[in-house]
Amino acid sequence: MSKIKTAFFCQQCGYETPKWTGKCPSCGQWNTLVEELVQREDKAKVDYLWKDEGHKEQQKAHKINEVPMQQELRLITPDSELNRVLGGGVVPGSVVLVAGEPGIGKSTLFLQNALQWQGVTTLYVSGEESAQQIKMRADRIGVRHEGVFVLNATEMNVIFQEIKKIKPQLVIIDSIQTLESSHIESAAGSVSQVRECAAELQRFAKTAHVPVFIIGHITKDGSIAGPKILEHMVDTVLQFEGDRHYAYRILRTQKNRFGSTAELGIYEMVTKGMRPVTNPSEILLSQHDEPLSGIAIAAIMEGARPLMIEVQALVSTAVYGTPQRTVSGLDLRRLQLLLAVLEKRGGFHFGAKDVFVNIAGGLKIEDPAVELAVVCALLSSLEDKALPSNVCLVGEIGLSGEIRAVNRIDQRLAEADKMGLDVIVIPKANAKGLDKKNYAIDIKTCHKVEEVYALFF
Repeated sequence: MSKIKTAFFCQQCGYETPKWTGKCPSCGQWNTLVEELVQREDKAKVDYLWKDEGHKEQQKAHKINEVPMQQELRLITPDSELNRVLGGGVVPGSVVLVAGEPGIGKSTLFLQNALQWQGVTTLYVSGEESAQQIKMRADRIGVRHEGVFVLNATEMNVIFQEIKKIKPQLVIIDSIQTLESSHIESAAGSVSQVRECAAELQRFAKTAHVPVFIIGHITKDGSIAGPKILEHMVDTVLQFEGDRHYAYRILRTQKNRFGSTAELGIYEMVTKGMRPVTNPSEILLSQHDEPLSGIAIAAIMEGARPLMIEVQALVSTAVYGTPQRTVSGLDLRRLQLLLAVLEKRGGFHFGAKDVFVNIAGGLKIEDPAVELAVVCALLSSLEDKALPSNVCLVGEIGLSGEIRAVNRIDQRLAEADKMGLDVIVIPKANAKGLDKKNYAIDIKTCHKVEEVYALFF
């Protein structure tokens, strides 16, 4: 009988050390080292493969110029938003990690995809819910599929035995924190268990060329639970976010070895599951019966997708000594920068005003082209004069008050034209080489913030 050995693992970064220390030597966090049982003897190889062609050949070293190029084949899912976020479909043999808050709809989204993907045999492994609970959710979704198998198990040996028996074309794990491997003696959800289970799933995916979706938990600060190496091991990391009080959910790409990390998918939570939103500009623009002050429309880019969003601002006299600066969906430092530019270059007195800015729809915007719309929403609320509801604004604000050029102006113009807006204000630098005859929308150019103020106010 082998001697039982223990080691200390950091709950934040997964660093391993033979003895306890108060501070992790790797990430510098305090009181994160936890003692766990480990097993050092040779591990038996898990027999889960039913096809092993060419596996030994792949383990030989090749010159990089002699490596044969193969066209990347993708499996197109019935979910257009998931295809967009993954870069055009699921790559065979890829491992996708999906994380999000409890109750946000992760399990519903992937069970729905498994049911709708006709002709594909799927194994849905759940360590959190019983088979009856999953059946109730499937009945609510209302789609029947004879090729979806449900397994309520947490041991890796049992899971791989069922995989070898069913031979699925897609595996969904819900969730990685509930699985445990017999090679590690620690409890399920610990750093060593999460790392070992993910490694076994990765080896299975790469050798059997079967895509694996892994659902993961998040910590209270929003990061993915478990060791940081979990995100390095997988091919794609998706973040499923949104407010549970709103119907809309956003699927973002944080890492993608097979596509862009700037893509975004939008879903609406309905009674029958998640409905992909193909035209998000319609839901992000509120419909007002009459023009209201403090509201401006911006044309932004989320990855390769143009969006029309509504920027709301409220400027009021500060009641207390220190003016408030509150923002939702935008970086607070960018708002402070814009207020300083308006104060210094435009002569507008925001120093004694409370300022509140909100991006409608619960989006978090990083595109700098939204800054002109934020400025116009602030001026509209300050002057208590509404902007025309058919006007869209695009531009980045410089520290000297100039409106700087933005990228992909053609796509922004096309989206604004498609949404039925009448006027769009763009930076003067973007007007060079632009053929205005191609667009029905009226294009106006401005170089300074003062020109925009004179145009509307």
